[in-house]
Amino acid sequence: MKKNNVFTTVLGLVLTVLGGCDNKEDDVVPGITLTEVATSSVQWTGVAVSQQSKLFANYPRMEVDTIPYSVAVLDGGQALPFPNQEWNTWNPTLNPQDHFICVQSVYVDDQNNLWVLDPASPQMRGVVKGGAKLLKFNPNTGELLQRIVFNDEMVVYPSSYLNDVRVDTQKNLAYITDSNQGGIIVVNLTSGQARRLLGRHPSTKSEGTIITAEGRIYRTQSGKIPSSDSDGIALNPQRTHLYWHALTGRSLYRVPTEALQNESLTDEQVAAQVEKVADTEPTDGMIFDPNGNLYLSAMQLNAVIRMAPDGRQERMVQSEQLKWPDTFALGPDGQLYVTTSQLHIPRTERTEPYRIFKFNLQ
Repeated sequence: MKKNNVFTTVLGLVLTVLGGCDNKEDDVVPGITLTEVATSSVQWTGVAVSQQSKLFANYPRMEVDTIPYSVAVLDGGQALPFPNQEWNTWNPTLNPQDHFICVQSVYVDDQNNLWVLDPASPQMRGVVKGGAKLLKFNPNTGELLQRIVFNDEMVVYPSSYLNDVRVDTQKNLAYITDSNQGGIIVVNLTSGQARRLLGRHPSTKSEGTIITAEGRIYRTQSGKIPSSDSDGIALNPQRTHLYWHALTGRSLYRVPTEALQNESLTDEQVAAQVEKVADTEPTDGMIFDPNGNLYLSAMQLNAVIRMAPDGRQERMVQSEQLKWPDTFALGPDGQLYVTTSQLHIPRTERTEPYRIFKFNLQ
């Protein structure tokens, strides 16, 4: 595989965590430091870490059509297209099922499988027909283990944007958020069948929150204030509840996974079991640790917030270099990895590289 020298890995660089926050109800956890792991000149959103400590990142065609690759493994400060260059090559003449089109998320499950979520909607202009898919790879060999293509337009709409995924390997189910139309996609990984749930429920819809980070109002490239629906998603360690959060909102919701798994329930019956968990900062990525703590990115604060099982919220880290903390991954080293995607800064004004950091959990 050809190496692409757009990354500079800076291992061992430790950044002092900044204190101070407008939210006086949150306490900054002392003694936590951010370590910069990698940088990129290409915008990334998702990050994943295998049990062998292989580090993966994905690069969506969110703001531009041309990118060198969609998924890469970071090796010695360089990006190697994963699983190969062919998968990372896309143009409309190619089979959309055999190529990455616009990858938004990568995720390693507890069985060490790498999942790649491809909403196949470059610049959110609409889903390429036959291109929206969920792919399962062996992270060590690059072998494709499973391919789920979302051809049913009643499940994944032409205007959908699949955003993030969590996989329950015990039930063999995947849960996916749709951030452009709102809703939870439940995928039976045994049969390959998918269902759309909660698409009309307020919990999956934008609350119209205007995000302001570093003094900038978050806008689209055309200058509009975006309205983004269900985005961040997390499955608790017991697999009993699925949590989600609209990007332009402050409400954190959850529903029992039994309700999502029970195909005899109507959408209204599932909706009746949705509950609001808490009010939070506007949040992009979310993840649970094994102890049941939920970590949420706080873009407006350049911070990561931890919500304890009792509901108490505290800032784990806060740094000027956390420019739009985007997505999380837990590594086998017990550290939490997070990407920065700088979405609040107009592309022509971004002067710093995109970064991946990690920090210890306490």
